[in-house]
Amino acid sequence: MTLSRRTVNTLLAGAPLAGALPTALAQGRRDSVTLAMVLEPPGLDPTIAPAAAIGEIVHYNVLEGLTKVNVDGSVTPLLAERWSLTPDGKTYTFNLRRGIRFSDGKPFDASSVKFSFDRAKAPGSTNKAKKAVFDNISSVVVHDEHTVILVLNNADASLPFRLGENTAVILHPDTAAQAATKPVGTGPYLLDNWAKGSAVTLVKWDGHRNAANVRIRRASFRFVNDPSAQVAALLAGDIDGMPRFGALQALAQFRNDRRFTVEVGGTAGKGILALNNRKAPFSDVRVRRALTHAIDRQAFIAGAQEGLGRPIGSHFAPTDAGYVDLTGLYPYDPEKAKALLREAGVTTPLNVTLTLPPPQYARKGGEIVAAMLAKVGVNAKIENVEWAQWLAGPFKGNFDMTIINHVEPLDYATAYADPNYYYGYDSAKFRGLVAQHAASTDAANKARLWREIQRQLAEDAVNVYIWNPAQVAVARRGLRGLWSSSPIFANDLAALSWT
Repeated sequence: MTLSRRTVNTLLAGAPLAGALPTALAQGRRDSVTLAMVLEPPGLDPTIAPAAAIGEIVHYNVLEGLTKVNVDGSVTPLLAERWSLTPDGKTYTFNLRRGIRFSDGKPFDASSVKFSFDRAKAPGSTNKAKKAVFDNISSVVVHDEHTVILVLNNADASLPFRLGENTAVILHPDTAAQAATKPVGTGPYLLDNWAKGSAVTLVKWDGHRNAANVRIRRASFRFVNDPSAQVAALLAGDIDGMPRFGALQALAQFRNDRRFTVEVGGTAGKGILALNNRKAPFSDVRVRRALTHAIDRQAFIAGAQEGLGRPIGSHFAPTDAGYVDLTGLYPYDPEKAKALLREAGVTTPLNVTLTLPPPQYARKGGEIVAAMLAKVGVNAKIENVEWAQWLAGPFKGNFDMTIINHVEPLDYATAYADPNYYYGYDSAKFRGLVAQHAASTDAANKARLWREIQRQLAEDAVNVYIWNPAQVAVARRGLRGLWSSSPIFANDLAALSWT
């Protein structure tokens, strides 16, 4: 992609300041780190709110779960020491680590797990994994102080992975109601300060079981959603790294600067043009299919993502086991798009609103999508909103179209089996497939149903499925341990160190 003169000048303007950064300053940060994030979270309790930015700060740092999902996607014990499974796949027994305490000194035990999971599955719970994970848990049994048994309605081989997501962290029973602002956990860090609109700072908890191996004593997460500001902050030394770097147009500059390291990895993300299935004309599958034909996925990835990403044709990532490539079902074909719109009785130009949250993939990608839609007679008026506005608007179902990256792995049940989810997909057939897949114990049958689930979403063109984003991490040379991939959205501060 060709950079504009203005972009080049902006990038070059930061170079003299970066070059003047004293070596002593970098060397003085051996026990502290400042990382940048695109979005500020609405709170710090990942069990009650959907924003992935919450987990970027607290997961594994302040709050921990029974298991841990590692950077390579593998699952290992965390608060649980080990677990076992009955032959029918419906009963998990977790043996908990002994001697673990919350940061206020209260003991962690099986009753803490029961409290957290019962809270997640209770009526009125806003945990985003309620339907996919916790509603499938028929009972949480405290066998003894260090043993908890989960009895499932349907077998779920993915449960250890799901319990390593931020929706399954164990909260302090006495302080859970305050976790959004004052989380108390078993992790190696404590909340020190939250300067709203600016940064969240965590400090090392010396009472943690693994405190001797935690190198970073103070960690700050700064909120920088403007791509130019991200570049400037790195060059000026204001931040030490950005695990999910948004200014992809500047990658060549950082790759050629020996003061920085650049790593490109994978994610479980599904980048989509979400459509409000409740509203005409998007309630007509022919219109949704037309919009899918109108989008050139490869051109979007090249223009909005600097070529870093893979096309997708359904709400599944290529990293998912059993992934089916369905991009050929509705390929880029503007003429077919126009024909489907005529068939649906749509009078063009069709005027719609395209609401865009702050991330660069949405703001830059939205302009590309609007230009593509215009070629088939759809005039998309761009409306840029802040993250809180997006959560209060599109995420509540008040929108025409929006561009968003769904980062949670295996979120198909949450996102499509619930008619009340923000884009309002209501399909009894799809819900039946999900239920059959959950109840099946036959491997061949589950594989067949898995393929049908993917194909059903693609055929119904619920949304325009565009791309699986790559992860790009940029950091000051010498900072080790940043995740190069994101099987889940997390920043494991205990793994960081300076060399």
